[in-house]
Amino acid sequence: MHRPQPRPLAELPIRRLTREDLVACADLCEDRGWPRDEPRWGLLLSAGTGYGIDDPDGKGLVAACVVTSYGPRLAAIGMLLVAGRHTRQGVARRLMEHVIEAADGTPLSLYATAQGQPLYEQLGFGLLGWSNRVGGQFRPRGDAHGAAASASVTTRPAAADDLRTMIRLDHTVFGTDRTHVLARLPAFSDRLRVAEADGELVGYAALWPSGNAHVVGPLIARDTATAKALVASLAATTDRPLRADIDARHKELLGWFEEHGLEPGSRTAVMTYGSHDLPGDWTRRFAPLTVATG
Repeated sequence: MHRPQPRPLAELPIRRLTREDLVACADLCEDRGWPRDEPRWGLLLSAGTGYGIDDPDGKGLVAACVVTSYGPRLAAIGMLLVAGRHTRQGVARRLMEHVIEAADGTPLSLYATAQGQPLYEQLGFGLLGWSNRVGGQFRPRGDAHGAAASASVTTRPAAADDLRTMIRLDHTVFGTDRTHVLARLPAFSDRLRVAEADGELVGYAALWPSGNAHVVGPLIARDTATAKALVASLAATTDRPLRADIDARHKELLGWFEEHGLEPGSRTAVMTYGSHDLPGDWTRRFAPLTVATG
């Protein structure tokens, strides 16, 4: 009896993911050696749009990614993952082509690993800049806890009535509205702190768990000294190793991290499609919430 040939993976249907797919998405992370990060997937699938391809054998997902929309000016692509047993079969290209078509002309951004960058270039993404990951146990030094004083700012835990002001500041720095993401930040993060100067909120930063580490992000600050003050105040609240993805143009902050025990890690390419720049003010944008949200 003739048995039908299985459908090529690159021709399988793509569907929208929901929060019910959270475990399957976390399984896909684990398959590729990443932390499961189920809370992060929960955030992404709530604030963004997930796309996935089901394994025809019923073994979870072949591939997944998430798109976080920030209106007509920008959408960020993240968490593009293909199960190890299904790599090099055109799945990632198919998923990306679907996302580009669904964006319908909205400029796109993403953080690309060295492995993924060639594909994105083939699809028309251009290199905008770089992000450097740092990680390790934060070692306080004389300037770590004095950073706030040198910056003429105070840092404190964020209160409920700070959110509106944080969103206004973030809109200016990021260049578009992220209310739907930031409104979820208090529940998502373990710590959320703000920086003030002369009664004005001039920065904020969050700390959230990933595997055995704590991630610093987003990190929005009026200047490098304020960024240092926020990081130092967050580091003082945890015994876990810290991790952050820092815009490579912030060389002073990267050097400061190294002085305090965090070692340089992977470098990712910041890439855009349909635009040669990102909106907002990069000088005050030090680290994303996660590279998956831009």
